[in-house]
Amino acid sequence: MTDTKNNYGKFLLLWAGELISSIGGGLTSFGLGLYIFQKTGSAADMALLTLLGFLPALVLKVPAGVLADRYDRRLLMMIGDGLSGLGVLFILICMLKGDAALWQIYVGTTISSVFSALLEPSYTATITDLLTKEQYSKANGLVSMAGSARYLFSPVIAGFLLAVSDIKLILIIDICTFFLTVVAAAVVRHGLKTSAPKDPEPFFKSMKDGWKAVSGKKGLLVLVVASSLICLFMGVFQVLAESFVLSFADSKTLGVVETLAASGMLVTGIILGIRGIKKHFVRALWMGLAVSGIGMTLFAVTQNKILICMFGFLFFAALPFANNSLDYLARTNIPDELQGRAWGFIGFISQLGYVAAYALCGVTADAIGRITGGGVGQGSSITILFSGICLTVAAVIMSRIKKIRELEQNTVEG
Repeated sequence: MTDTKNNYGKFLLLWAGELISSIGGGLTSFGLGLYIFQKTGSAADMALLTLLGFLPALVLKVPAGVLADRYDRRLLMMIGDGLSGLGVLFILICMLKGDAALWQIYVGTTISSVFSALLEPSYTATITDLLTKEQYSKANGLVSMAGSARYLFSPVIAGFLLAVSDIKLILIIDICTFFLTVVAAAVVRHGLKTSAPKDPEPFFKSMKDGWKAVSGKKGLLVLVVASSLICLFMGVFQVLAESFVLSFADSKTLGVVETLAASGMLVTGIILGIRGIKKHFVRALWMGLAVSGIGMTLFAVTQNKILICMFGFLFFAALPFANNSLDYLARTNIPDELQGRAWGFIGFISQLGYVAAYALCGVTADAIGRITGGGVGQGSSITILFSGICLTVAAVIMSRIKKIRELEQNTVEG
């Protein structure tokens, strides 16, 4: 086992690298989404971009989790981060030759997603390698904050860059961030022993053991399945919030709205990064999700920019409490040696909800807009509102599930 007592500094370096990567990825996501919407005016086309950027990484998450327990996790992070830049490079080359076709953007996005699949299980398991159980909650607060950077910093930066240049500059900047994150992982890797076994067991047996680690505790499996439903509702907001705002505002306004709304996650991320959550993780989980659902619902009922920013802030501010608690409940119920492959399954199952959201919400919003005559804006509004209500109800139901509540008392020793 790795000595975790003095590794918080290494975690911070690794986290800083992923923060930079998140900002770079957010720039590209914002820029390409706007590029497609301006060309097609379709929420479905924007949703397809999100789906292709997500689905390959999800499908490969389970085998990537097995690899994270068999090989050097920091090396896998370096490979995943570095090679995922090839997809962005492909899109850039296509745009340098002229306007990139939709299929070229979709192909480049898929390439990036395939290689980034190596990253998440290795990154999540590395946090376990580096830290003590008492440090998990604070670390999870910072991880949530890094994840919010793509919504907090990227839209405003992208809006400024698009005002003085075009999307090609954004793609170049994103490619540069890949080098920085690879360097950070390399520095952390130096002097840190991998916990992977010298003689790894057969691949499919490793995968089976990962599944047993998740399914062996009924409460953990129930929590993961419930999380998939939660991701379905939140995925709707992630995709349709942009088309909703763009239906009555310009891209500059969208960037400001996204940044101000996502600052809610920054605020609570900092708080949790300093203090963490000490107890009542299940309560923090369902209440965080319920408040996010309320914010999501109210976001969709008005076109007042100030109110939209306020309700978006509420949505994002509550998420770190839910994410932090869910991460703690899962992490402390999985043996250290099974972390990588178990998180591969956890990520795969829970994020199936995102796949359903990305595949259906754009088509649904376009269809509702045609039926009501209100266009894609009204269709997006109605879809977000319904999903927000469902998220709130699902959170309350989770609070009543006994098996989930028992996870807080039944933790494994790290």
